[in-house]
Amino acid sequence: MAVFAWRRVLGRARAVLRSALITFVVVTLTLWLMPGVASADIVDTLSLVVLVAVTGAVLRPLLLLGVTALGGWGAMLFGVVAQVAVMVVALDLDPANRISGLPTLVIAAILAVIFAALLDWMVDAGSDDMFVREARRLMRGVRRRAARRAGGPLFTTRRPRPGTEPGLLVVQLDGVAEPVLRWAVRAGNLPVLGQWLRSGSHTVRRWHTGLPSTTPASQAGILHGASRQIPAFRWFEKDSGKVLVANRPRDAAVIERRLSDGRGLLRDGGVSIGNAFGGDAATNLLTVSHAALPGRSARGWAAFMASPYGFTRALVLGVAEVFTELHQARLQRRRNLLPRVSRSGAYLALRPAAMLLRDVNVSLVAEQMARGVPVIYCDLVDYDEVAHHAGPARPESMRQLESLDRMLGVLERLSPEAARRYHLVVLSDHGQSQGATFRQRHGETLDEVVQRLTAETAAAPREPAEEQGKREPDPVPEAAPLLVLSSGNLSLIYLTRCPHRVLRAEIEKTYPRLIAGLAAHPGIGLVVVGDDQGPIAFGPGGSHRLRDGEVSGQDPLLPYGRQARADLLRHQEAAHVGDLVVISSVDPETAEVAAFEELVGSHGGLGGWQTDAMLVHPAAWTVTVDLDGPDAVHRQLVEWLVMLGLRDEVRPGVTAGDAIHAADLDRNSSPRLSPTREG
Repeated sequence: MAVFAWRRVLGRARAVLRSALITFVVVTLTLWLMPGVASADIVDTLSLVVLVAVTGAVLRPLLLLGVTALGGWGAMLFGVVAQVAVMVVALDLDPANRISGLPTLVIAAILAVIFAALLDWMVDAGSDDMFVREARRLMRGVRRRAARRAGGPLFTTRRPRPGTEPGLLVVQLDGVAEPVLRWAVRAGNLPVLGQWLRSGSHTVRRWHTGLPSTTPASQAGILHGASRQIPAFRWFEKDSGKVLVANRPRDAAVIERRLSDGRGLLRDGGVSIGNAFGGDAATNLLTVSHAALPGRSARGWAAFMASPYGFTRALVLGVAEVFTELHQARLQRRRNLLPRVSRSGAYLALRPAAMLLRDVNVSLVAEQMARGVPVIYCDLVDYDEVAHHAGPARPESMRQLESLDRMLGVLERLSPEAARRYHLVVLSDHGQSQGATFRQRHGETLDEVVQRLTAETAAAPREPAEEQGKREPDPVPEAAPLLVLSSGNLSLIYLTRCPHRVLRAEIEKTYPRLIAGLAAHPGIGLVVVGDDQGPIAFGPGGSHRLRDGEVSGQDPLLPYGRQARADLLRHQEAAHVGDLVVISSVDPETAEVAAFEELVGSHGGLGGWQTDAMLVHPAAWTVTVDLDGPDAVHRQLVEWLVMLGLRDEVRPGVTAGDAIHAADLDRNSSPRLSPTREG
């Protein structure tokens, strides 16, 4: 039988030996550190190693059942308790009776779990081998249970065969600009993506995000084809008097109801993992708009929490990530590296949280691949979180990008265990632009500038948009006639006392210095305001009428590229856009922008790399859509779904053929797109 193949026997023997050696070192170190523990010979320690193995073999399946039954937050808590419980029981049953008393046993068990996580990571040389083994075990278990439900044998030692039906896996690398990706590949820092591109299995192309260049707007377009419903990361709705922040679950649920028409990218059985919106998916896991942790049905969540190579390992390494962040921030200060912002406070928790979320997401993706769902869309946020505070091309940001490349390698290694033959598409939702902040450059915030020009109170949140969404909303101050809401180097200014969109004539009558004063400010490149003859963009030396392209004086759009006019026109059509739209100046030499938030790497507006997103897809797949804006990316992905036979709403698709993998190339037999496009 296949289970007795010599390679598998050798592999299992190696795994058992490795586990025994690590447990021996962990137990020895733990006993040595515990005060008052009598020394014992090596035989006693070896017997304890065996006891730990037996205890784990007996208890872990039972504990996994408990974790699965709890789901959600209970699974997270119980997952850590499970690892400690195994060690507590093993130490309590130690024949040498070296540790006694429950408090001492718990402390020793916690130390042992921490040492095991660190030692496993060092033995793997920082690789993901053990994570892959656990994910494979999870996937085989999911497929065997599915086979039993379908009438298969109750017990079998045969591994499930790889699936043959096509599937689509879309992985979003949040915030990765196309120029950054190309540079990292050329530098040899992304071996997985680099191998795909160099081998010819995949190709990379740039797509233009337009305005606003934010995750919510891009995902509204990519997943629902409705990006114009979102004018920024946060905005004010005059009809309800509320500020909506797109990563606040309650607000995201309201927004998704507006976006959804039942025809999203993930309809017909798709799965959304870690996204802002669901894309009409049948299953939503860690999706912001659904505001719930995976429940009891998500075995990937439970398996990750219960595994010693899952949540506990990520938690221990996450603490190490905090110390790494403190060291990197100190280096920036000592070297006086500019631009830079504070990297303390809540951000210290973001790095380990992003790393934990990445591993959880990959575990959830593995489970869904084993279930054979037709299309999966997953967002990995590691790079974006770090690049905001460190800078998009700084070493610590590139380190996060390298870890995401490893995750793509993990998914490729897991593909033979999947119930479908998945095609892999990698894309980003936007890029990031670097620069010293508006306040750092000019000694005042944008709301302070507005307040100075109007002699009125201008309210503005003090934290970046992505952090504001993690707490309850603030009421709009009744005493504040002006509200300034910024997303990167884009800001929307609302005259809150007017229930309608206020045009230029009324603004100049109420605040005669506001438009001209903002346009003349050295930190501001564009001020866009509605007018009877269409929106006008004002800059420091001239204006540009967006509807007919008439320019007076120096064209303020020139520093923002040839697509700026179309971007601004589309943005003016967005729901709940500000009475004034302000975009910071961009340096023509360095392409640096000045974020209105305290972020050294920013996105949301125009200028620099923030609108230069990337799309990596199988090289033989034809791109028939002009990739201008996230709605266009949605149409292209739908065409590919039709081609693969996973969607039938357009015209009959071409036979998909075999999936394209980096290690299994045959460009002549690769699927081609139908020349038709979605209407």
